[in-house]
Amino acid sequence: MAAAAAAAAVAGAQPPQPELSAPGLVLDKAATAAHLKAALSRPDNRAGAEELQALLERVLSAERPLAAAAAAAGEEAAAGGAGGPGAAEEEALEWCKCLLAGGGGYDEFCAAVRAYDPAALCGLVWTANFVAYRCRTCGISPCMSLCAECFHQGDHTGHDFNMFRSQAGGACDCGDSNVMRESGFCKRHQIKSSSNIPCVPKDLLMMSEFVLPRFIFCLIQYLREGYNEPADVPSEKDLNKVLQLLEPQISFLEDLTKMGGAMRSVLTQVLTNQQNYKDLTSGLGENACAKKSHEKYLIALKSSGLTYPEDKLVYGIQDASPGTSTLAGQGFAGTTATLGQLDSSDEDDQDGSQGLGKRKRVKLSSSTKDQSIMDVLKHKSFLEELLFWTIKYEFPQKMVTFLLNMLPDQEYKVAFTKTFVQHYAFIMKTLKKSHESDTMSNRIVHISVQLFSNEELARQVTEECQLLDIMVTVLLYMMESCLIKSELQDEENSLHVVVNCGEALLKNNTYWPLVSDFINILSHQSVAKRFLEDHGLLVTWMNFVSFFQGMNLNKRELNEHVEFESQTYYAAFAAELEACAQPMWGLLSHCKVRETQEYTRNVVRYCLEALQDWFDAINFVDEPAPNQVTFHLPLHRYYAMFLSKAVKCQELDLDSVLPDQEMLMKLMIHPLQIQASLAEIHSNMWVRNGLQIKGQAMTYVQSHFCNSMIDPDIYLLQVCASRLDPDYFISSVFERFKVVDLLTMASQHQNTVLDAEHERSMLEGALTFLVILLSLRLHLGMSDDEILRAEMVAQLCMNDRTHSSLLDLIPENPNPKSGIIPGSYSFESVLSAVADFKAPVFEPGGSMQQGMYTPKAEVWDQEFDPVMVILRTVYRRDVQSAMDRYTAFLKQSGKFPGNPWPPYKKRTPLHPSYKGLMRLLHCKTLHIVLFTLLYKILMDHQNLSEHVLCMVLYLIELGLENSVEEESDEEASVCGPERCHDSWFPGSNLVSNMRHFINYVRVRVPETAPEVKRDPPASTSSDSLGSSQNSGTAQVFSLVAERRKKFQEIINRSSSEANQVVRPKSSSKWSAPGSAPQLTTAILEIKESILSLLIKLHHKLSGKQNSYYPPWLDDIDVLIQPEIPKYSHGDGITSVERILLKAALQSRMNKRIIEEICRKVTPPVPPKKITAAEKKTMDKEERRQKARERQQKLLAEFASRQKSFMETAMDVDSPENDIPMEITAAEPQVSEAVYDCVICGQSGPSSEDRPTGLVVLLQASSVLGQCRDNIEPKKLPVTEEEQIYPWDTCAAVHDVRLSLLQRYFKDSSCLLAVSIGWEGGVYVQTCGHTLHIDCHKSYMESLRNDQVLQGFSVDKGEFTCPLCRQFANSVLPCYPGSNVENNPWQRASSKGIQDLIKEVKELQGRPGAFPVSISSETNLSKEMEAVMKDIKNTTQKKYRDYSKTPGSPDNDFLFMYSVARTNLELELIHRGGNLCSGGASTTGKRSCLNQLFHVLALHMRLYSIDSEYNPWRKLTQLVEEMNSQLGNEEQQPEVPILYHDVTSLLLIQILMMPQPLRKDHFTCIVKVLFNLLYTQALVALSVKCNEEDRSAWKHTGALKKNTCDAEKSYEVLLSFVITELSKGKLYHEEATQECAMVSLVTWSPESLERCLQDFCLPFLRITSLLQHHLFGEDLPSCQEEEEFSVLSSCLGLLPTFYQTEHPFISASCLDWPVPAFDIISQWCFEINSFTERHAEQGKALLIQESRWKLPHLLQLPENYNTIFQYYHRKTCSVCTKVPKDPAVCLVCGTFVCLKGLCCKQQSYCECVLHSQNCGAGTGIFLLINASVIIIIRGHRFCLWGSVYLDAHGEEDRDLRRGKPLYICKERYKVLEQQWISHTFDHINKRWGPHYNGL
Repeated sequence: MAAAAAAAAVAGAQPPQPELSAPGLVLDKAATAAHLKAALSRPDNRAGAEELQALLERVLSAERPLAAAAAAAGEEAAAGGAGGPGAAEEEALEWCKCLLAGGGGYDEFCAAVRAYDPAALCGLVWTANFVAYRCRTCGISPCMSLCAECFHQGDHTGHDFNMFRSQAGGACDCGDSNVMRESGFCKRHQIKSSSNIPCVPKDLLMMSEFVLPRFIFCLIQYLREGYNEPADVPSEKDLNKVLQLLEPQISFLEDLTKMGGAMRSVLTQVLTNQQNYKDLTSGLGENACAKKSHEKYLIALKSSGLTYPEDKLVYGIQDASPGTSTLAGQGFAGTTATLGQLDSSDEDDQDGSQGLGKRKRVKLSSSTKDQSIMDVLKHKSFLEELLFWTIKYEFPQKMVTFLLNMLPDQEYKVAFTKTFVQHYAFIMKTLKKSHESDTMSNRIVHISVQLFSNEELARQVTEECQLLDIMVTVLLYMMESCLIKSELQDEENSLHVVVNCGEALLKNNTYWPLVSDFINILSHQSVAKRFLEDHGLLVTWMNFVSFFQGMNLNKRELNEHVEFESQTYYAAFAAELEACAQPMWGLLSHCKVRETQEYTRNVVRYCLEALQDWFDAINFVDEPAPNQVTFHLPLHRYYAMFLSKAVKCQELDLDSVLPDQEMLMKLMIHPLQIQASLAEIHSNMWVRNGLQIKGQAMTYVQSHFCNSMIDPDIYLLQVCASRLDPDYFISSVFERFKVVDLLTMASQHQNTVLDAEHERSMLEGALTFLVILLSLRLHLGMSDDEILRAEMVAQLCMNDRTHSSLLDLIPENPNPKSGIIPGSYSFESVLSAVADFKAPVFEPGGSMQQGMYTPKAEVWDQEFDPVMVILRTVYRRDVQSAMDRYTAFLKQSGKFPGNPWPPYKKRTPLHPSYKGLMRLLHCKTLHIVLFTLLYKILMDHQNLSEHVLCMVLYLIELGLENSVEEESDEEASVCGPERCHDSWFPGSNLVSNMRHFINYVRVRVPETAPEVKRDPPASTSSDSLGSSQNSGTAQVFSLVAERRKKFQEIINRSSSEANQVVRPKSSSKWSAPGSAPQLTTAILEIKESILSLLIKLHHKLSGKQNSYYPPWLDDIDVLIQPEIPKYSHGDGITSVERILLKAALQSRMNKRIIEEICRKVTPPVPPKKITAAEKKTMDKEERRQKARERQQKLLAEFASRQKSFMETAMDVDSPENDIPMEITAAEPQVSEAVYDCVICGQSGPSSEDRPTGLVVLLQASSVLGQCRDNIEPKKLPVTEEEQIYPWDTCAAVHDVRLSLLQRYFKDSSCLLAVSIGWEGGVYVQTCGHTLHIDCHKSYMESLRNDQVLQGFSVDKGEFTCPLCRQFANSVLPCYPGSNVENNPWQRASSKGIQDLIKEVKELQGRPGAFPVSISSETNLSKEMEAVMKDIKNTTQKKYRDYSKTPGSPDNDFLFMYSVARTNLELELIHRGGNLCSGGASTTGKRSCLNQLFHVLALHMRLYSIDSEYNPWRKLTQLVEEMNSQLGNEEQQPEVPILYHDVTSLLLIQILMMPQPLRKDHFTCIVKVLFNLLYTQALVALSVKCNEEDRSAWKHTGALKKNTCDAEKSYEVLLSFVITELSKGKLYHEEATQECAMVSLVTWSPESLERCLQDFCLPFLRITSLLQHHLFGEDLPSCQEEEEFSVLSSCLGLLPTFYQTEHPFISASCLDWPVPAFDIISQWCFEINSFTERHAEQGKALLIQESRWKLPHLLQLPENYNTIFQYYHRKTCSVCTKVPKDPAVCLVCGTFVCLKGLCCKQQSYCECVLHSQNCGAGTGIFLLINASVIIIIRGHRFCLWGSVYLDAHGEEDRDLRRGKPLYICKERYKVLEQQWISHTFDHINKRWGPHYNGL
């Protein structure tokens, strides 16, 4: 280590230059740099160069030993070095910067270089989680992406773009016309700027060219030294340490790349110059340190399994001709599992043998060719070695970014791409060993996607570096490491190997980056063509694909349930889709035209060869092994898809690419096995294999997989069926589905392979499969648009769908690079053709709907296709759902009332190549099956269902629709008997076979069967084959025998196989031994034809005899125009009629026979002889049926009860229009209120011993505090300029007022002068249900013991109402006694107001004047105490304690009457802020104010106000000694009565009274307080106006002072107030500034009156509400302008004789108990004495803002992007970081870090904290990155949903789709409504605890 640094050859032997002696180093760096620059600029610059070299030696090596020491020996050794390792490195970087700048300032140098940047490309590189954009309209490559800046600067209006979060990182493509269209470039990159940029001056970058090579070499030496190749894989810690030390160096390089094009081209020169590299890395003979570093490099190479060849190596073997350029075909044939031509090199063996012990891994032989690809690496430039170390260190992010930042330089791009390809095999090896394979995969793809998306580049590398060979070989190598022996078919002798899906390589998708690159390059036509032309490559690729053929084999468990359910199937499906199917789709996309026929021939040829090898390897003869299935047959699917493409697009003759019959028979076996297994899985025959097997069956048909899995399989079966013998095919199907034994005429049979309970569903499965096979046209002639339409209709018929789920469900071409883009033009046009859009609506329960598409009526009518639906359903219930919706449509449109059957849909015509498929419908085997099944259904044999009948009829109809046009009726009748060469049916045409009568059938039946007893009819001998049609008995028909015969025929026919005529009968070994029962032969008399069976079936279905009457006898037109709408929808009866009509149409004979059959009156179907056993099962069935009916009835009853309850009880959802329902059943005259307990069900009054309570929810609320005085809601800030200040909120104003009062007045008096609870007030709401408090306690106990996870916390007292399940957390005791006063409509009693005032005063003074004496602790009073405690604990302490002396009783007093205030104010807001609507309380039955009042009053009366200080005195009496207050200056005065809040006074007065209150006392209190209020209004008015107005009013009023009702004239009173207050200093100092503002208003009497009324209205509203609750009176409704007069008369303020003719005057409501002028002057005196000292404050306190508008949430912008762009990068004001999950409060606009630990305070995360400060526990936050809103309520939270929807009315949670979102005003209104009405808890159902972590 101590050795000097590597010296350059020049400086090696010489002594150091004199200028650079030790002190020289300390010289000014800038001066040295300038000197060197000058020296180098001379023409002869050798001396300068040498000098510079020496300096760099010293500078760049000074830090090296330190760093190495730090890396090797740990930090402490280095700490002694000059200020730690960092210092020297900093020094070195400083030197480099100085030298680059050549003596100038580094920043100026940067700016200078930037000026020469010809940046036509953006090239901004980003890492994971960056928000970028992708525009499909502008992209040429589907990987195209733009940074936000370039996107917003370009014009993409109306384009198909989306925003996305980058998964692996990426780079901006703006300006790169290879990847995107120029029209999409942004303003900065539109100009082709190369022309107008001046040339770079030579001397500017001269120093860089000298300095950078040394700098980069230094970096490489670091990397070499830091990498210790230990025996095990180096631990990440060590690697990361080295990387941390190098952070500044790499960042320095990264900064250089950002200087623009000029600097990048210098870097390119440095990195790619081979001479530089050679000089620096190899000319190091005498330097020990350098030697050591070179040795380390060689060790690293070797340990990576790479050799360093000394000879000059060419990348590939370039001279070989293209035909042979890749692996020799036979080298990989699956059979040679032994190591073949050549042992692979030792390193490679170590690589592969790690896992040998664990599993029988199989190693394939390799050919010479790929050794060079896999194991040889030679570095010739810095770039190559840098990339090598980047890989070794597992792609550190900084290095990746540096390498990518260089890409805009074209020369570099090519060099780097070649280097990358050269290292490709090495990358794969490193990836396989990596611990962090996920991160590494992302980084690899981050690089490769930039390189391979460019077609030009990909083509160049393919040609020059054999990119395709490398990729295929590397993939092969990768998969080889995890091969195991296949167990498919012949376990012992199988030679086939498959990948093991349990390996990490497959489970973790480690192969993903390589496959992804491969798919990417195959998307380029030029590259794909090379691949398809290269036979060697195709052979290798088919080998690769065959590794997946038959993987993840499932074996059916027959005995017990499998212990461990393997989940390997995920890996298997992913691997087939990604590694096999996607490359296949990529290749297919280039085989679209006729010219590409040759490619298809190549693929098909090698595919068939691979399949043949596969069949041989697994030893396959003709029977699949039972009870095993694999869903993975990629070779079959390659073959199928290329066939389909060949016929559809390339006009190839199908037969020219098909193999011989024998191969076809083999090909069909495995796909057919899958179809049968699907039916078995759905019949629950595989239950013992666990749930995962169902998962596989679902994945196989799921939308992302179906067109690479089930569709090719069915297509391949269709091709086989169209070319094989139909009888053979049909019998194979029934045999595979194991239902052969069921197809007998006998009523009983023995099935050797299937349990009885599975028979029915397997039969349904077999028939359904046949229907799908025969009616599906996806690959048989449908155009792309027709396919899209059919898929869309099928999905919409199952359920209404959102736009995005439709995009997701419709199988697009799964290769994302194939150019088929979801959302493309045809998608939208087809969608609008088949579906109607349903805009998003609200369900009353508050659940929010998305915008949905629903099928148009004509689609249901004409296009609903049950076959397509069955094919595409993942869950069986979706088929039912589609049928239910179809039924509903028919009922609604009046087309069919009953339960319809699936409609028969006409098909698109078949492509001529596949005409043979229809022969299946016209083969005897199928006809016999159909005949048998019809007969069995008619005879009610067991195990047959309506579904079976439906499918049978469907097949018959298909046969009639696709009849072979070969025979005319006459012909048939002439040669009838002669043609009968078979005992069942004469020919193979369904039309003629339908009318063929079958008389006798010989059946094999178990001896127990009823048929055995019958004697065979005498006329036939059992073996005779009758010559005539009517006497012949049919033979027993054995499907199996038939199939064997056919198979043998085919085998014999293929002469090439003549030597194998005798095939082993492989099936024999699987028949169940000993299970075959004794069968005997019986002969049944049938005498039916298919037609007669159909007609009888019609009778059976309709339940009437002779119900069928041929329609053409009435109306001959029926035969001419067969498409009759009457028949298109309906049930089985309609189907039968439709079929008979079609049969009659097709042939006259049939028509005649139908008429004949109908003429004979059909005898009833003979009743079955029922055996005892059958009877038993029937009884059982019947009983079951009855039980089911009973259950249905009960359920229905229960549902209707529930419904009626919901209708009456649950109108939570619509706070506007509730039906009032009083809690009590009490009429006014009943004295006691009766309550029902919802737990024990008893009714009775509430008593002191056993009180009843209301179920209530207490919650703290700051909604009131959010009222502002302007109607427009505040906007959410979306720029730095916009800010929201909370000064003008109601809460802030009240706070200021209280603190102002507390500054100048006595504390206890202040606390009576205002209300609190604007923030954190307690709101009480109830669902209206009552329960006994003791019942409630036991209910809580049971909840506590209930372990079920509830959405609420029982320990906090939370529960749900036992009846309506509404959320609640306390019980409010009901006060004994009536709910309504005995005589509520008392007239104002005869007592005068003076007497009443006196009574009020006495009642308030009497302390325990409560009917319940508090001294005796009754249950009731205990409960009242308890509930009061709950109310206090509902809100935080800071919202209760306003007193200066903590814990003073005044605090409680204030808190209690404020609770009443909060509830009244909130109810007012729920009514819309006024009482114009009138009527009963909107909260109707659910109001609990009455009970609440009792509880509050009880507690208020514990604190008696000293009568001295009782405001009542000041309000109603004149005080003699007015100066007494001023006497003691040092004591703070009381609050003047005019500063008191009148509503608060009202509540204090009422709650101090004994309850229940008398109406006349109430009215009295209101009258007295109204006088004060009115005076306050006048004072406020006088303060608001200017001096002139005041004097004018003073004057007019004084004139009228002596009129009779002066005390009720506002002019007189106003003038008096002004006169009185003028005595003080109140009006003085405003002379100048304010009059300017107000003088513009001209006051008319009307505006004055309006102003006074507005001031008084809030008080009147609250008072009326209070009166309504206390006395149960209804509120009158009125117009807005008459609200004042209506309310005042309702409150009894208006004298009765008041006439309403002349305009209403508010002053007429006044009723002064003492002379008005005296008491007013007394009140004004208090003000004057205060304003003597504090005029400013005195005035502020008089102007009260009483007109608060309704509270609103912030107004949101129209487009969500506005919010997102501003907030997602915004820094948090608390922690100054950009939050990972930013959120913003919708009440006040505060920006917070959701879940951020950075802003956590005492274990509370910021959102929870903010919800407590802003909403007293309720928070509404918009999550910026997810566009959803979350609600925090106390300790719970819920996801509310989103108020931003896309153009299709859908939410985009987490912005996954990234489409533009727009505000949905209705939703936002609902959110606001729930906030204001405090119903979040009731409407949102999904709550969870947040544990303070949000």
